[in-house]
Amino acid sequence: MTKYRLVLLRHGEGAWTKENRFCSWVDQKLSSDGIKEAQNCGKHLKALGFEFDLVFTSVLSRSIQTAWLILEEMGQEWVPIQSSWRLNERHYGALIGLNRAEMALNHGEEQVKIWRRSYDVTPPPISESHPYYAEIYNDRRYKCSDVSQDNLPKAESLKDVLDRLLPYWNEKIVPELKSGKMILISAHGNSSRALLKHVEGISDEDIINLTLPTGVPILLELDENLHPLGPHQFLGDQEAIQAAIKKVEDQGKVKSAEK
Repeated sequence: MTKYRLVLLRHGEGAWTKENRFCSWVDQKLSSDGIKEAQNCGKHLKALGFEFDLVFTSVLSRSIQTAWLILEEMGQEWVPIQSSWRLNERHYGALIGLNRAEMALNHGEEQVKIWRRSYDVTPPPISESHPYYAEIYNDRRYKCSDVSQDNLPKAESLKDVLDRLLPYWNEKIVPELKSGKMILISAHGNSSRALLKHVEGISDEDIINLTLPTGVPILLELDENLHPLGPHQFLGDQEAIQAAIKKVEDQGKVKSAEK
């Protein structure tokens, strides 16, 4: 019997997603397609009768903007939003800003897949000479986080994402869920994957094959011990969702003309 229901999603398409670049902690707004994805997500959730009591986002604009657009479409703009860096996208270190397809050409598709999807492989760390280092670490949003700026990550594996996300999940989200609130989490590809790995007990080996499309809501139905009653469900047109998943997977492949 379902005790708790939770909706989780990766934000709508961002500007750098369209350019196939590692965006990570660089703050980007949604692309025009990303805005439409978020609006369509809100329309679909409204049609399904969802009523949210609380929304959690990262501190990155594309996550927050997605939540705003969804709530607006649902006529639930008043629902409180809480934001934390612990729901941020994975920190891709020195890879930030690089084009995935070009990386695949230079380093091989398998290496790029390992960097993007593996559980415990960390990319090279970002250095102070990186073109986006100052933009990230001088950003005021991190001056009011629950760790000092010196302790913010310089690169992360998916395991690292889960390690920094779990305290927030256990201390902030779980108590609200157990109080009976219907919760929406508007996060990122890797913070969502990390959370699904934890909740569903996905193995270190199998997590590499979990790909999440942008702007597609995921329903989790949990028992009283927060154990899943079944696999997560992508809500929406299943054929379109599978096409969107393939699109994400193809981002790390060499373009046909370059092969």
